[in-house]
This record gives sequence, structure tokens and C-alpha cells, in this order.
Amino acid sequence: MNIQIFGTTKCFDTKKAQRYFKERGIKFQMIDLKEKEMSRGEFENVSRALGGWQALVDPNAKDKQTLALLDALVDWQKEDNLFENQQLFRTPIVRNGRQATVGYQPDVCKSLDWDAVRIPLVCILGGLSRGTPRGRPF
Repeated sequence: MNIQIFGTTKCFDTKKAQRYFKERGIKFQMIDLKEKEMSRGEFENVSRALGGWQALVDPNAKDKQTLALLDALVDWQKEDNLFENQQLFRTPIVRNGRQATVGYQPDVCKSLDWDAVRIPLVCILGGLSRGTPRGRPF
């Protein structure tokens, strides 16, 4: 399994998600949505994992005009319009195979099956210690 974090480099919640995995020694792939958009297959898989594309919409997105257009469209047009306007996504979108979460949700991240991709992490401070570095979640 390969953990993917979809977000932007300026998003604080995306930075928190990156730090969460780095501190636990878990490999991940960062995908900057400003440089490379999510593919149609990835979009559909994440939408399915979240229970629908509606979970991806950020009601506080900066592009208010496109957000208003999305609200005004007929239901069958909204999903395609959201895919074409990925600046409306809530970030970070964290994906591990068929599992996904969106937004800042450290409790959900803890419950997902990340152990399958964990890298052995050894902290040597006068011996071996267990746990997360500095003991901090997100």
C-alpha cells in the first residue's frame, strides 16, 4: 500500500498530515493539486471511499463564483463540474488503497490501517524507546 496525500503546499492542514506521517516513520507520496490534478479514477475511488463526491467540496473555498456555480447546477452535472474544478476540494485528502479521509481528521487517521505501510522506527536515546517521536499526534 502507498499512502497518498493530495493537497497544496500552502495548506496548513496538509502540512499537519505530512508531519503526522513523518513523525511516525510512515512513507507517503505528496501530490500538490496545483501542479498535478487528481485523475478521474482517483477521484472516483476517493469519492466512493468517502460516501460521495459531496464530502470533497470545501464550502469555504476561495473561488466563490465556481462554488456558487456548483450549487446552481443540476445534480448529474455537479460531480463532473467538481472534477474539472479541483480548487474546490477540501484538503488534505489522504488515501491508502481503498480507504480515504478528507480534511483535518487525526482521529480517523489513527483508526485507518496504516500499519501495513509502517517503516520500522528506532529511536536510540540511551537505549530503545517505543512510540511516536515527541509523542505528539498530528
